Amino acid sequence: MAAFEYRQAQEIRDCFQRHDIRYLFIGKSGAILLGFPDTTQDADLFVEKAPENCRALVAALRELGFDLTDAQAAELARGKDFIQLKNGPFDLDLIFAPDGIERFADAWNRRVDIEGFPVCHIDDIIASKAATNRQKDRESLPRLRSFREYLVQQRRTFRS
Repeated sequence: MAAFEYRQAQEIRDCFQRHDIRYLFIGKSGAILLGFPDTTQDADLFVEKAPENCRALVAALRELGFDLTDAQAAELARGKDFIQLKNGPFDLDLIFAPDGIERFADAWNRRVDIEGFPVCHIDDIIASKAATNRQKDRESLPRLRSFREYLVQQRRTFRS
């Protein structure tokens, strides 16, 4: 399995812009776009759970090269809370209801734009990782919190 690459983020951004999809990079892929020095195996996207957004998402994913089954397309169209796709050009996790973030609109208002990439604020990424309470997320939290402190010192966008 290949690691998440900047090129994949560009493909997602460009395709999702064409389809007018509201989404945010979240998880470790979001943190990497913010400058977090780590790797991940997939892209994690927090997608707005609105009917028109979900329908557009199905078309965009097919355009990107994902071979969606009818069942997957139906899950996407209804905004199932979490969908893992491994049947495309790269691995993709689509999250419509991430742990630790109550509403998409709130995260959208806190988002950070990095070179045209809509990225969850580091505080939302940390809140989501902490709320999942998975072992691998608990292990990465100290490094993410340290990275957050670095961002606060370096960029006014990340004030505490």
